[in-house]
Amino acid sequence: MRKRLKQAHDDCPAVREVLNRVGDKWSVLVVALLSDGPRRFSDLRRSIEGVSQRMLTLTLRGLERDGLVTRTVDPTIPPRVEYELTKLGRTLLEPILALAAWAREHRTVIQNARQRYDTRETATATEGRAISAPRVPGGPGRNSSKVNL
Repeated sequence: MRKRLKQAHDDCPAVREVLNRVGDKWSVLVVALLSDGPRRFSDLRRSIEGVSQRMLTLTLRGLERDGLVTRTVDPTIPPRVEYELTKLGRTLLEPILALAAWAREHRTVIQNARQRYDTRETATATEGRAISAPRVPGGPGRNSSKVNL
């Protein structure tokens, strides 16, 4: 058990580094879109609602740097640039699709848990504003026995 904990601790920087790349929402969407084959930059941008040109560029560069995506430029006018998953990038599809399936399967349970949590936190915050406190003669709130948190 100790050996596994040490190994997990030693692996943390490597795991964190990879998860930072493939765990952000834009990378996941790009990888998923490229699962069907090469796509042009403009096609990717149209397909990903809310992504800016700059963010898509940075995401694609990061994926290319990590060896997950290749960038091919055809020397036409204007140049035609396509992005495609590498062999390594394709190995990422299985865990991404498994995570997506898990999310679909557990979405309702998670939403219910969030609702219970938010209801509980709202009630706690409301109660917290009305905590009684001793009066301090001449001090702040001298005309009130409530303390606002």
